[in-house]
Order: sequence, then structure tokens, then C-alpha cells
Amino acid sequence: MVRKRVLITGITGMVGSHLVDYLLEKTDWDIYGFCRWNESLENIEHLTNEINSGERIKLIYGDLNDLSSLIKTVNKSKPNYVFHLAAQSYPQTSFDAPLETLDTNIIGTAKLLEAIRNSYSNPVIHVCASSEVFGRVPKELTPINEECKFHPASPYAISKVGTDLVGRYYAEAYGMKIMTTRMFTHTGPRRGDVFAESTFAKQIAMIEEGIIEPKVHVGNLDSLRTWADVRDAVKAYHMLVTVNPVSGEYYNIGGSYSCTIGEMLTYLVSKSTVKNIEIVVDKDRLRPIDADLQIPDVTKFTNHTGWKPEIPFEKTMDDLLNYWRNKIKSGRKFLTR
Repeated sequence: MVRKRVLITGITGMVGSHLVDYLLEKTDWDIYGFCRWNESLENIEHLTNEINSGERIKLIYGDLNDLSSLIKTVNKSKPNYVFHLAAQSYPQTSFDAPLETLDTNIIGTAKLLEAIRNSYSNPVIHVCASSEVFGRVPKELTPINEECKFHPASPYAISKVGTDLVGRYYAEAYGMKIMTTRMFTHTGPRRGDVFAESTFAKQIAMIEEGIIEPKVHVGNLDSLRTWADVRDAVKAYHMLVTVNPVSGEYYNIGGSYSCTIGEMLTYLVSKSTVKNIEIVVDKDRLRPIDADLQIPDVTKFTNHTGWKPEIPFEKTMDDLLNYWRNKIKSGRKFLTR
């Protein structure tokens, strides 16, 4: 029996690496990972033996901005499923590099879909947008459903509006089996340290090792988030493409536990072995404008697939903090950002 084949762009990111872990455990699919040649492989280094053997995981090097490498990747992988996760995914960075963000996330997505459209493959495709597309939502419109108007609050959010619309356009115009998702806040081990909860956990781990003074530098603590675990998120993505996929559909996906950034920080600090940690607001960590009410209505996706988040907020944060403790104890040097 011929095994299914899956192409994952952004395989070296937090979500991509956890998706590989999930697919290795739950499926027999052959996995093709698309990444840049100079990308850090740290998040998938635990899979080194599997990658070296080439039995189920194969890496293909290229760039979203290089159409020829995308054509080569699609022709080589001949995917039954595509998870398009690659992006410039840091909202704060997008204020400093808006053009790169827009080019990578919008034009890069279009180039990938063009490569697939002009190939012999007809895969089920997941285009990953973001809850950031909704931006600043009035309180009376929460929880946020799929029909809420877009009001992006960063160049990153604008780029994800484009990603969302490009995916839906290719589904409607060309009959491609594309679904887009607006994933709300999701985190856990391997989360990049440019995100609030991860930089907090990293700073706490560095404080515990005596590397920095007992101060956690923060940005806006008032923003409200609904938290999901990345391991629940990748399960949702697998169900998206395997449970009666409907071309052109778009879904909000997110967790069930909501709290402010400040309350999340309070929890992390409470788990530290160091007491009396000082909280310091750093103006450089503040966005010009912020998406401050990120509360999803996931009824549509839950009704369609049966997916529900299972991992508690506390376990997610505990695992994130322990992830950073292990990294700091390894003796490696890290920026204090």
C-alpha cells in the first residue's frame, strides 16, 4: 500500500516541529519538510536519526520567495496534504521589517499555491493565517467568530489578512482543496523567545541560574488572550485536513482558558524558585497598537471536526518554563530579550 505524503512548510518552527512529532506518532505518512538552507534545525534536532535515515522524513531546502525552489519542492514531494506554516511570524518584528513581512507572507503564499496549481498534485491544503487578522475587536463582539471584520493592528496582521484571502481566492477561483485557519494564541515548548510568555519563561530561568538580576522585563500586560497548547493545535490541524475537508472553508481555532498577559506572567513567576522577582515595563517591548481582546469562538471548527482543546493552561506554562530551564542549564548563551 502506497503511503500518503505530506509537505510541511516551516517544519523547523514551533508548530511545524510539533506537527512532525504528531504525524510520526499518529500516521504512517511520508513527511517532506520545506526550510531555508541556513535555518536553525534546533527544534527538530531530536529527529536527527530519522532525518538522516530518510525513511520517513526528508528535508527540502528553498525559500518562499523563490518560485523555482517551490516548484522543485512540490514536484519532488508530490504531496497528498500540505501544511503551509512558514511565515515571518513575529508581530513585533513586522514593525521593523514590514516589507519583508508582507512579501514573505502574502507573495510567498501565492507563489506556493501557484507552484501547486501548476503541478500534477491535487493535495488538501492548510493555509495558516492568524487570529491577528481581527486586531482590535470591540468587547461586545467577543468571542470572535469567523465573520468578524478584519481590523489588523500590525504589518504582520495585515500580511496574514493577505494570506487568508489568497488562500480563499485560490480555493474559489481554481477549485483547489484549500482551507484557512485563524489560530489564536498557542504556545508550549520550542516557542520563540520573541513572544511574551516565552521571553518571560526564559528570563525567569536565567534569573534562577543567577545569570541576570531578578527582574522580568515586560511590555503590555493588559492584553487579554485565550491560550491553547501547541500540541492541541497540531492535532486540530491534522483533523482539519482529514475530517471531511471542505474547500474554501475558514475556521477560528483556539483554546478555552482566557487571562491577561499579566495574569499569565503572575502564574509563571509563582512557579519560580526565586521569590520577589521585580516586574519592569520596557517601552521597547510595547507595540504602537495592540490586539488586546483575543477571545475565539471555535464553535464552527468544533462542530465540523469534533476537536476540543485538552491540555490545561497550567501544564502548557509549566512545560514552557521547564523547556527554558533545560536550555539555560545546558550552558548555552542566550540574549536577555
